[in-house]
Amino acid sequence: MIISDNSKSEKIRFQSLISRMDKLLNDDAAAHEDYYVKRGGKLLEQDVFGAIQECAKGTEFQGTIQLVSGASFPDIVANNYFGIEVKSTEKDHWTSIGSSILESTRSHDVEKIYLTFGKLGKPVQFISRPYEECLSGIAVTHYPRYQIDMKLHSGETIFDKMGVSYDDLRSMDNPVAPVSKYYKSKLKPGESLWWANDDAESVAPPTVKLWTALSQEVKEHCAIQGYVLFPEILSNSSTKYNRYALWLATQKGIVNTNIRDSFSAGGQIPMSLSSGVLVKMPAAFGRIKKYRYEIIKNIDNMDENILKTYWGVQSIAQNKLHQWIQLVASSADTTVGYGVAYDVLHKIFDNR
Repeated sequence: MIISDNSKSEKIRFQSLISRMDKLLNDDAAAHEDYYVKRGGKLLEQDVFGAIQECAKGTEFQGTIQLVSGASFPDIVANNYFGIEVKSTEKDHWTSIGSSILESTRSHDVEKIYLTFGKLGKPVQFISRPYEECLSGIAVTHYPRYQIDMKLHSGETIFDKMGVSYDDLRSMDNPVAPVSKYYKSKLKPGESLWWANDDAESVAPPTVKLWTALSQEVKEHCAIQGYVLFPEILSNSSTKYNRYALWLATQKGIVNTNIRDSFSAGGQIPMSLSSGVLVKMPAAFGRIKKYRYEIIKNIDNMDENILKTYWGVQSIAQNKLHQWIQLVASSADTTVGYGVAYDVLHKIFDNR
């Protein structure tokens, strides 16, 4: 990491300095290509540091440039301070994974950041651009990180796509929230973000567990939440367990290779309508009756934004339980009919 301490420097003069540095690096790479092919990481930081120092001689920046070398990340917090972030790839392309969107190690004395990128695959070349102009998207390792594309066209940055500026995003207490909101808006049916939890105060699970390794209590808790969040489980759709399976994996870190048994095992059972007439219903309705108190508690205590997301509704009714009954009955319309399902559910929860 290379940072200029000169708070009185002008952006236009620093940009000129960056351009001269790029020319020096590219000229030297053309003459000593094999040397640069073996450079990378901190070694390349030293090369860039040497180049910027050489180009700064005789300018207002001479003697003001420090090599931080990974101890911090530049950030824009004071007037007329500039930083350079050095990235590289050993391949013959201009893309890479950048820094965390959180920027928790940022230096508070940096106003403008430039990204100097070394393409160390032959032919070796260097390009420097304003940091925010070459961030194309978000990749996730242990935390969301920027994707770098040094050939990115104007108007195609991740900030253009999200409709939020780099400065605004980096200043947020929780920059992950707008990022996850954007990527969730791009999800196709059957897709989910494994790294973005539904609850801003919780975190995605760091480990993955098999369903068979869980206690019976945990299995029942997950099944109850499945009934609450995914009404389509009561339908006859061939994809009725897909969203629940994704939720188990991404939000709970649980892999269940035989989800059907949790809901459909048991065939059909007799259940009573409000009139007292017995009808044959899928065994899942019997489990709803068994777990009715826990279902009520989950619906009452769950954040309304989560319910809206999973129920696919614009608003949550004052009587959330009745709204859920209607959603489940609508899903069951393809199996036993809406009227029968609604009547059975109404009786279950009226007689609780």
